Amino acid sequence: MGEASESGLRTSCSGLVRTSSSREEEIFHRQASFGSSGSRNTSPLGRMGSRNTSPSRQKVIKTKPRGLDEETVATFSKTVQLDIQMEDNIWAMLPEDLLNEILARVPPFMIFRLRSVCKRWNSILQDYSFLKFHSQVPSHGPCLLTYWKNSQTPQCSVFSLPLKQWFRIPFTFLPQWAFWLVGSSGGLVCFSGLDGLTFKTLICNPLTQAWRTLPSMHYNQQRQLIMVVDRKDRSFKIIAASDIYGDRSSPTEVYDSKLNKWLLHQSMPAVNLCSSKMAFCDSRLYLETLSPLGLMMYRLDTGQWEHIPAKFPRSLLDGYLVAGTQKRLFLVGRIGLYSTLQSMRIWELDHTKFIWVEVSRMPPRYFRALLRLSAERFECFGQDNLICFTSWNKGKGLLYDVDKKAWSWIAGCALQSYNSQLCFYEPRFDAMIY
Repeated sequence: MGEASESGLRTSCSGLVRTSSSREEEIFHRQASFGSSGSRNTSPLGRMGSRNTSPSRQKVIKTKPRGLDEETVATFSKTVQLDIQMEDNIWAMLPEDLLNEILARVPPFMIFRLRSVCKRWNSILQDYSFLKFHSQVPSHGPCLLTYWKNSQTPQCSVFSLPLKQWFRIPFTFLPQWAFWLVGSSGGLVCFSGLDGLTFKTLICNPLTQAWRTLPSMHYNQQRQLIMVVDRKDRSFKIIAASDIYGDRSSPTEVYDSKLNKWLLHQSMPAVNLCSSKMAFCDSRLYLETLSPLGLMMYRLDTGQWEHIPAKFPRSLLDGYLVAGTQKRLFLVGRIGLYSTLQSMRIWELDHTKFIWVEVSRMPPRYFRALLRLSAERFECFGQDNLICFTSWNKGKGLLYDVDKKAWSWIAGCALQSYNSQLCFYEPRFDAMIY
């Protein structure tokens, strides 16, 4: 079954800390909060330092933290807060099922703070009833996970889009060979790396710190990997496509968690790949190719490859395939031969005509702030019609919502080092590694 380690569940998880920029901490401490002594500051004037005005009047403060675009922080000069006395004898009699249902709706990152309340809550992550309720409540929402190594020590930070906060997750449980972040799906995160001369793959749940090494593939090569989780079936699959360097033709291998083994499928036809990036959409895997021009598509249900003659837009400098919801497949890239005429655009594939239809363009002010130089490197990835852009030189993060057609900077986003790796992540306690 491969190596496994869940010993760091109670100790390592407790080390989860919230990270943010100094500017955000200043704003946070000015707002209503519970102090370290447990006493409650009920005077908004003492915290905000503003004059007394009507509650209906709203004061808007505009700031520019870390060079990002203006963000608006709305504060009320006066609020009415009531002190509610909690009857211990009543709350102590709360039914077990009701308590688990309430805790299951608490944001996952806040659970770690609540575990210090009592022994009963400290063991909540091993409670079957809690995990059952947690699997039934709506998802916390998308997060961004960034992974890097500092002096060979794995580091991980997660940005919650719903909470707009950064959290630090201890990743010291990972073995030293786990270097490449493959991706995330359904609460699980996949890593790969070379342990000596052996190419290995690892699956883990960052929240519970549970992990295990998958069985070895039939062909010991560095492969392009992508992971897919089926929550209803409580299983996951990992697809190993072509050789990472593209100089070998090996059969496509698919790992099935139910069978706990790699299955051999058809080899991808000899093509000239123009990017190592892949996108999984509607049970199909897509890769970009230059020869023949278009896309290579792998059907997970049949294990067969086929070519799609979808020509790329003219003057496309670099393109990334991004999977959306409801069979939507996007192409993101720069257009223009000269730096002064370049722009970032988003296209969607018309599956009937096999053509790319432009759906959006990045506003010039965002493009100039994200990429100052024509040859500057950027990264792009997406999930559920959300597309994230990151700039390696500037260390910024930009988010685009395809449905809302809205652009926004990621607050306090700064890549920790040049080798930072990012992906979308859905925090879930009930995501199982087996």
